[in-house]
Amino acid sequence: MALQKIPVLREAAGERLDKYLSAHVPGLSLERARALIEQGYVRIRGKKCQPTRKLWGGEEIEISRPPPRPPSRASARRSVEGPELPVLHDDASLVIVNKPAGLVVEPVGGSVPSVVELAAARLPPFDVEGLAQPGVVHRLDRETSGCLALARTDEAVAALDRAFQEKRVDKRYWALVLGETPERDRLEGPYGRDPRDPKRFTTKVRSARRAALSYEVRERLRGATLVEVKLETGRTHQIRVQMAEAGHPVLADSLYGPEETRAHPAAKELGRHALHALRLSLPSPTTGGVVSVEAPLPEDFQRALALLRG
Repeated sequence: MALQKIPVLREAAGERLDKYLSAHVPGLSLERARALIEQGYVRIRGKKCQPTRKLWGGEEIEISRPPPRPPSRASARRSVEGPELPVLHDDASLVIVNKPAGLVVEPVGGSVPSVVELAAARLPPFDVEGLAQPGVVHRLDRETSGCLALARTDEAVAALDRAFQEKRVDKRYWALVLGETPERDRLEGPYGRDPRDPKRFTTKVRSARRAALSYEVRERLRGATLVEVKLETGRTHQIRVQMAEAGHPVLADSLYGPEETRAHPAAKELGRHALHALRLSLPSPTTGGVVSVEAPLPEDFQRALALLRG
């Protein structure tokens, strides 16, 4: 069991032990800090402590973390019976997979496994919040395929969350959209749930939250356009919403697209909305260097492209 030593700053005199740890150990939540203290994995001068213990400054805290707990039996059993999860990058802190369309990222119950369950079973080791499963730092819709990053440790979760907040992550998507778009454009506006339908999101609502993206045309096709989208914010359903409200819905989008997008021959070839997370670049939690990957276009997307090229 690896021992981690945390020096207490002199100016921290009087602070609670649990709050100090959560503030000074990357990726350690307050709840997790309290659990480790209560279970006896945190000591000062060799003695167990209480979460509410007041620090005097200058001492050293020792943390010995227990092995991560495995996922539940039902989750583990379900997770090994799913589709392949191709690996695009793998190191001690980060794994990036090419998510197949049709998989949810996090467990929702039922017989279909999630990416988290598949990764926990097939790509160990993980140790996040005391569990032997990956940390989720961003998401893709069930029907969206492509690059998805998963953290191996609490420290990696914290580092990746910080990179997203500081806009040091570059995400590029390819989308097949209806009609002929401008050569390039930038879309920005307020963003929130549609008051008429809580399953949908919209920019046509008053909200302090903003959504922004830019796109460029990659290929003009028969009745459709292939665009590359760069996300500036990461809102739920964002590309699908903003492209639809700009008059160019993603092909086969059953939630935001009109009947025309679902009846299109290419949409029938796809059987899901035409959105693929093509490229992902982010700083490595271990080295700080840039990790860049690209997920090949899946077969259904390629077939739809071929059909549209005619």
